[in-house]
Amino acid sequence: MQWCALPLIALSLWTLPHAGAWAQAPARLLIQSDAGEILLDAPAPMGSRWCMAWNHSVAHFTVLDCYQNQGGRMVLERSHQPDFAAGLGHIEGRGVQVSDGEGGYWINAIDEPVQGNRYLLRVGAPTVDHRIVWPDDERAPVSISARAAGQRVSIELVTPTDAGAG
Repeated sequence: MQWCALPLIALSLWTLPHAGAWAQAPARLLIQSDAGEILLDAPAPMGSRWCMAWNHSVAHFTVLDCYQNQGGRMVLERSHQPDFAAGLGHIEGRGVQVSDGEGGYWINAIDEPVQGNRYLLRVGAPTVDHRIVWPDDERAPVSISARAAGQRVSIELVTPTDAGAG
């Protein structure tokens, strides 16, 4: 009977230092202008997904680059492209291209971590409408072009450990 309790005691001792991590605030998706203006500050807990959507400047259809918070890392999971228009296409060895059933295609299983959980974007004009969409929930899209067209912005996944490190 005493031997049965040992694994439970060991488990509780292992989880004790990690208990604070569960109480921490979730990671956040932060989009900020070069001038420091916060354009978006939204919860992005573990497993959450978001996509950067924009209207192709030549073909005028919507393109998606979709990300996920995987263990505190921003990971490019997949991309949707309705056509092989200028600047678009699948790169051999980078994900798996599959039909979307409507004449376009998804590139699935890209699974590329974004270096430093942050990337820079030159925001397109209002007609391009760079925007964040949330495929897994009902949050309304957030247009970045409406507030920062032509500007450079940073898009970053900020984790609780990042916030405490500064």
